[in-house]
Amino acid sequence: MTTINWIRYIVAYVFITSGLMKFISPELGQVFISLPLPSPMNTMYVIAIIEIVCGISILLNKWTRGATIPLMVIMLAALFLTKVPILHSGFLQFAFNARLDITMLVLLFFIFSQSPRR
Repeated sequence: MTTINWIRYIVAYVFITSGLMKFISPELGQVFISLPLPSPMNTMYVIAIIEIVCGISILLNKWTRGATIPLMVIMLAALFLTKVPILHSGFLQFAFNARLDITMLVLLFFIFSQSPRR
């Protein structure tokens, strides 16, 4: 099995479980309510659906380049809305809290760059 396949499986796992948890866990709704988003609960459900659909697409290696783009947008929004505001607490605190977001962004970019253009 190639490295890109392992990375695809891991990234798909993270986004599919993240999307499913948004439907299952009411605590995640509280996070979205605290963000400056229009209709935060509806936004959360839309994001959950995008994460699940794009995660499955990456898992099945179908429309992979197209699936990485909305996920990169979601990760950038998560960074800017939830992690950048912590910078006032110090860079190390920011770096610790943003580690998964940054890792997923890098892996998504890698998948995008390694996927064939169709």
